[in-house]
Amino acid sequence: MNKRQVIILWIIAIALGGGVASIKFGQKHASAATTARMPGQKLLDSLPVAEAAEIDIQGVGDVTKLAKKAGKWVVSQRDDYPANASTVTEFLDTLEELKVTQGIQAGPSLAPRFGLDESATSTEKRGVTVSIKDTRGKPLATVSIDRRAAAEAPTSPYGGAPNGRFIRNHDDSKAIYRVSESFAALSNDPKRWLAEGFIQIEKIKSIAITQPDKTDLAWKLARETEEAAFTLSGAAAGETLDTTATDPLKSLFSYSKFDDVIPAAKTAELTQPTGKRCATIETLEGFTYTLTFTPLKPAATPPPAPNPASPTPPASDNYVLTVAVAAELPKERRKAEGEKPEDAKAKDTAFTERLKTLSERLEKDKAFAERNFKVSKSTIEPLLKERAALLKKDAPAGTTPPAAGMTPPSVPSALSRPATAVTPPVTIPPQPAAGQ
Repeated sequence: MNKRQVIILWIIAIALGGGVASIKFGQKHASAATTARMPGQKLLDSLPVAEAAEIDIQGVGDVTKLAKKAGKWVVSQRDDYPANASTVTEFLDTLEELKVTQGIQAGPSLAPRFGLDESATSTEKRGVTVSIKDTRGKPLATVSIDRRAAAEAPTSPYGGAPNGRFIRNHDDSKAIYRVSESFAALSNDPKRWLAEGFIQIEKIKSIAITQPDKTDLAWKLARETEEAAFTLSGAAAGETLDTTATDPLKSLFSYSKFDDVIPAAKTAELTQPTGKRCATIETLEGFTYTLTFTPLKPAATPPPAPNPASPTPPASDNYVLTVAVAAELPKERRKAEGEKPEDAKAKDTAFTERLKTLSERLEKDKAFAERNFKVSKSTIEPLLKERAALLKKDAPAGTTPPAAGMTPPSVPSALSRPATAVTPPVTIPPQPAAGQ
């Protein structure tokens, strides 16, 4: 090998070494320019879910504050009404395991481009900020999540289809990440976090309704068995119940739901001054429910032109409902005469199981006491009917019998019966058949 060949080889070696160095330098620079979390890595380094004791969810308008008290989550803005525990737990578990699908170099100043502008006044631009703290108020994690639909979310500067959500970990000031989780249930509206479930009244025996803003009885329906039809207490001669109006009352509150819980301090401000009524519902299994419902003020709208001749406030589609419940549950089963031992054993077992169910229901329903529930008009509409609306249209409506409180006489006096016309040409209405 001559001298010239040796020099050429050295030149090639130096060139190769420079190329390798350049590549390594470029890789190091590129590595320094990437986000702290790569696809597949968790968004949060650590989220000790078991230590979480407070969750603040801030968005446009409402703020939801969830707090853990006596081991249970409650909604602070709703007088510490129980929160939906499964929803809270699922959210925390999802956040703990949340993994990055794409990292984007972007500091807090670029957050508005991703729908994470904490000064914005629209949900689409503001998103939702969630802060989680422990029992001492120490922050465990703070994240901001955009609230735009996937179709509306912008693609990142580096391309990629819009899916999932953009999310910012406040402990990571150099990046915004995309995640596949949609967080569809996440909301800063307190009512969206309330525990579901409400009173479920079964086997109704009687229903008594007061007149608006009075303690006097408007009407009372009663029956002796679950299969029997209702009868109208104090019915006058010729008055016949319209079963299409009374049959729905048999399953009243069987599948009821409430829309929201109104804080006690705001109830007087939100309810109308008139229209309050009370319902007492007794069941065949010893439960007594006392329901008080008052119309809420209509949602804010431009005020109508004043009408001095009609001082009645406008009708509302929502009511505030309070519930009180008591029960006298039997201690033991009444045994039939001549009951066989094998039949008695089966009936005793069924009685014990039913008593346990009723006892659990009583405790559950008592938890609704001293709460103010917002319910839709449709939920209590059967209770809003006037006495005449319960009668068949072709039957003459008698005068409402006098009543003291909630216990009217079951048999009306002769003075309460309508006079029968006997002078022609007035036609005397036919009397109903016996038993009607």
